[in-house]
Amino acid sequence: MMKKLDVPEELVNKALEALEMARDTGKVKKGTNEATKAIERGVTKLTIIAEDVSPEEIIAHIPVLCEEKNTPYIFVKEQKELGAACGIGVACAAVAITDAGKGKETIDDIVEKMSSLK
Repeated sequence: MMKKLDVPEELVNKALEALEMARDTGKVKKGTNEATKAIERGVTKLTIIAEDVSPEEIIAHIPVLCEEKNTPYIFVKEQKELGAACGIGVACAAVAITDAGKGKETIDDIVEKMSSLK
């Protein structure tokens, strides 16, 4: 079982909001493979992972990789809300924001609050 931080609802909502801003004004990598590549390249500002992925092995490597690369990450409850925030009509297991665009301040705020939770 993966260790998931107990993330306050407010932060989860902020992460989805930041994702929507980045989608419109910056750059996002959608899906486990794209997100993994972005994290490995060290270009990710924030990684957002869905908790309801099954089997969880699909995303199990992402938090570990984020820790190795010192990349902030946050869990949201459902793949479908992650997909919706990405602007795709299907569920999405993981997303990497590589260019925050207008979401930069929101992402900085999330990263700061997440580091105080650890």
